[in-house]
Amino acid sequence: MDGKVELPYGVNVLYEDNHIIVALKPAGVLSQSDGTGAPDMLTVLKAYIKEKYSKPGEVYLGLVHRLDRPVSGVMVFARTSKAASRLSEQIRSRKVEKIYRCVVDGVLEGSGRLENYICKDEKTNTVTVSDTEKPGFKRSYLNYKAICSKDGLTLAEVKLGTGRSHQIRAQMAHAGYPLIGDQKYGHADKRCKDIALDAYRLSFEHPVKRENIAFEAPVPSVFPWSLFA
Repeated sequence: MDGKVELPYGVNVLYEDNHIIVALKPAGVLSQSDGTGAPDMLTVLKAYIKEKYSKPGEVYLGLVHRLDRPVSGVMVFARTSKAASRLSEQIRSRKVEKIYRCVVDGVLEGSGRLENYICKDEKTNTVTVSDTEKPGFKRSYLNYKAICSKDGLTLAEVKLGTGRSHQIRAQMAHAGYPLIGDQKYGHADKRCKDIALDAYRLSFEHPVKRENIAFEAPVPSVFPWSLFA
């Protein structure tokens, strides 16, 4: 069976073969279950594979990276343990490229690099940013490029140099440009139920075919993204 299967919660499959599945995670959907019963990508895609291909028993699907619940974007999952191992190795060696877009408060211009030190508090699930090196803080850097500004907000592109928890959110806020809708780091907005952060481009080497492939997500249609449509 290889018929069309509708996915719930706005999840959208961009590509699939026998080795991987690439899907678009909507903001508000977990990457994997947290035990609360809230929708998550891993459960949704396992059910999708099971139904589409009439798979008996438990479906294998490997989670090789995550996106925070309020963040949307492109994710790749492994359909075999071999693919999972090879993708995980690419991620460890930083051969997987993720490019984000975000909407920040303020008029950001040009391009630049943010380099700070970050420490995570596991109890509060928040991070602290420091301009100087301190015990327990890890060096963190990213590169950003302003795309355009409107109504005092700026659409920007961000490429991570390091992959720290909440890094984009915390570093941009520390620089004076908090992400719209981000309650943890300084810019709650009643017009946004989620953070204006989208992992829109993902590129990597196919774990079996060994060719470089890339996927891009469309711009979300809700505020504040709609300002820059």
